[in-house]
Amino acid sequence: PPSGRRVAIIGSGPAGLAAAAQLNLRGHDVCVFERDEAPGGLMRFGVPDFKLDKRMIDRRVALLEREGVQVRCGVDVGVDVHASELAQRFDAVVLATGARLARELPLPGRELAGVHLAMPYLYGRNRWVAARQGRPARPVADPISAEGRHVVVIGGGDTAMDCVGNAHRERASSVTVLDSYAPPAGTRTREIVPWPAAPKRLPSTYALDEGGDRVWHTTALALQGDNGHVRHVIAARAGPPPDYRPVPGTETTLPADLVLIAIGFSGPETTGPIEQLNLHTNASGAIHAPAFGTSRPRVFAAGDARRGQSLIVWAIAEGRRCARIVDRHLTGTPPTTAAAGAAPLQPAGQA
Repeated sequence: PPSGRRVAIIGSGPAGLAAAAQLNLRGHDVCVFERDEAPGGLMRFGVPDFKLDKRMIDRRVALLEREGVQVRCGVDVGVDVHASELAQRFDAVVLATGARLARELPLPGRELAGVHLAMPYLYGRNRWVAARQGRPARPVADPISAEGRHVVVIGGGDTAMDCVGNAHRERASSVTVLDSYAPPAGTRTREIVPWPAAPKRLPSTYALDEGGDRVWHTTALALQGDNGHVRHVIAARAGPPPDYRPVPGTETTLPADLVLIAIGFSGPETTGPIEQLNLHTNASGAIHAPAFGTSRPRVFAAGDARRGQSLIVWAIAEGRRCARIVDRHLTGTPPTTAAAGAAPLQPAGQA
């Protein structure tokens, strides 16, 4: 039965949608705010279609909406509406904005054209695919393309491999992955590895199975170009962890018309809701919410925004656990007077 309480969820990634589903089942009136043109977060705009069919997301969101969850896309909380207003007009606010602040790589030549962070490239490619399939997609003003280019991807994680897969489908001239880690020493079977230790094996991915080269134990030193555009990556053998300092005398030059930096994320964006709500953050830059509650009453956090960059399954679990805490809070307190009203939200400038 309806509880009479309203919950605003900022972010429609796996954590936000999981929290919305659970809170809606408890009878709360849930509204999800998403700044992009379609829900899903990095599942939609970071993960390529050939890895995750977006019809899976559309089907799940359609089911949530039929169950009563409101999903408002194209609403950038912190810009279109002030986060403090949401906190005043709803009985609870859940921040599930992810950890989309990418780590930079301060290399000589970073300013050259053709050098990009991975996410702008992936967002552009996913929007290109969405437009071709007739799904909502904002136009990309200056698209990044790997077609006919020598592509160098710096980083060896999932995001890097998504860049490799897209570059293959654009028919890049070559694709090279620079991974600072050393390859495992060799394959060992479970029989000779005592539990709970994991057997050592050489990992591969769909992207590298399709082509491209992975260069182990290598770090980028500098980027070189002509006429303001990148043309080469100067690399060297990486030293031992944790610093992976380049080994002198091992320098090599790789052709590169497009360089994609995919070395992970440093935490959530601090501008917008975090700044407007004056929330505390921890040493890693994530929202300080040990038990999902933040430093501001009735404001909660879940997913990568709370625990840092992680996997989709972790985000879903975070959203569900956070929903239990929010429900416990809501069922123990009466709805706020403001949340009981029906007046529309005001733009941020009029908050």
